[in-house]
Amino acid sequence: MSTALLLIDLQNDFCPGGALAVEEGDQVIAVANQAIAVCRRRGWPVVASQDWHPAAHRSFAVNSGQTPGTLGELNGLPQVWWPVHCVQDQPGAAFHPDLAQDGIDKVFRKGQNPDIDSYSAFFDNGRRTETELDSWLKGRGVTTLVVMGLATDYCVKYSVLDALALGYTTSVITDGCRGVNLQEDDSLAAFEEMQQHGAHLIALKTFEMGAH
Repeated sequence: MSTALLLIDLQNDFCPGGALAVEEGDQVIAVANQAIAVCRRRGWPVVASQDWHPAAHRSFAVNSGQTPGTLGELNGLPQVWWPVHCVQDQPGAAFHPDLAQDGIDKVFRKGQNPDIDSYSAFFDNGRRTETELDSWLKGRGVTTLVVMGLATDYCVKYSVLDALALGYTTSVITDGCRGVNLQEDDSLAAFEEMQQHGAHLIALKTFEMGAH
C-alpha cells in the first residue's frame, strides 16, 4: 500500500499574468513545494499533470468561432470555450518557475488531441483515450492519491472523480487548490461533489502530520 502526490497543472498560464489566470493561482506553489518535501521524506512518488495543447486546439474559442467563457459543444461533448492557453512548448505551458520540479518523478501531459478537451489527468473528457498515469501508479503499487492544483472546478475535480472511479483512496489538499469560478460558487460546489463521491478534504497541515 503506497501513497503518491498528484499535482494538477501548476503552469504559468493558470497563474496571475497567464492567459487563463486563476485568482491566487500562484499561491498554491508554496503548498505544492511543502507537499513535495513531505513526500520526499516519506519516500512517496510525486507526479504532475501538464496541459499541453496544440495551437489549433478546438476548445480554444478563437479556433471555433466562439466567445471565451461561454458554453457549447465540441465533438459531441459539452464544452467551455477557453482563451488560448498552455500551447505546447510556449512559456505559458511551462510549470511555474517557483515549483520544485526536481522533486517531481514523472509528468503526464494531456489535451494533445485538438478535437477533444482533457480536464482529467487520467482520461480525455469523453474517456475515449487515457494517459499513462493509471498504469504508472498501479505499476508502483500506489493505492492512495493526494491531489492538489489548478483549477479546483475543472482539472482537479475531474482528476479526483476519475481517481475515485479507478479505485484510489483519494484526498484533496484544499488549501493547495484554486478555481476558475465562472460562477461564483463553482469551487465550493466542486469540493462538495468530490466529497460526495468519496474524496477526503484535508489541509496541508493535516497531510504534513501524516493523516490523509
